[in-house]
Amino acid sequence: MLQSGQERQFREALISSSDDEARSIIWKAKEDLKLTRLEIIERYVVPALDSIGADWHEGELALSQVYVSGRICETIINELLPEKRVDPGSRPGIGLVVLNDHHALGKRIVSSVLKAGGYSLIDYGIMSAGQLFQRIREDNPALVMVSVLMLSSALEVKNAISNLADCNCSTKIAVGGAPFRLDRQLWLEVGADAVGFSAADSLKIAEQYLGGVE
Repeated sequence: MLQSGQERQFREALISSSDDEARSIIWKAKEDLKLTRLEIIERYVVPALDSIGADWHEGELALSQVYVSGRICETIINELLPEKRVDPGSRPGIGLVVLNDHHALGKRIVSSVLKAGGYSLIDYGIMSAGQLFQRIREDNPALVMVSVLMLSSALEVKNAISNLADCNCSTKIAVGGAPFRLDRQLWLEVGADAVGFSAADSLKIAEQYLGGVE
């Protein structure tokens, strides 16, 4: 939930497509509050995008506002967390996917955090559970992080995981998104190997299954 003050001002700047104002709020908060770069993302960017996405689904905001907000935040995240150079062949890739939902803001954030951490990624875009299963069989990544917005999409993760178990695939599945934050036990219900409640958690999960990046 968004707090008062600067957090709310940041959200309003995104909705009004005020790129300069949004960036000014972020950098001022970083200097005044002495927050880390990940703390800035968790305190400002993630709640704002969650709120904007929810308002869009309620019909209170236009899709164009969601899109522009996402682009502004993507630029901010890339400035906060510059991508490290990494040899793509040096370690197994991490697959990133949005399951069913046409709402990829969460995946953008996780992607920026992982790239800044030096991990190579395979971006699967938006897929159904069946499509994801087929791609995992073809690519055999060590880890796939699945982002969802709606509960129905979260429950579909179970189908993909069941198929992977049937074919003895060793890929680990981590999940994240609003349904998993609302129900902290839902990830166990769908059979995932891990859950992330924040962008910072994606780094911890990557380190757990792939090890740290030098």
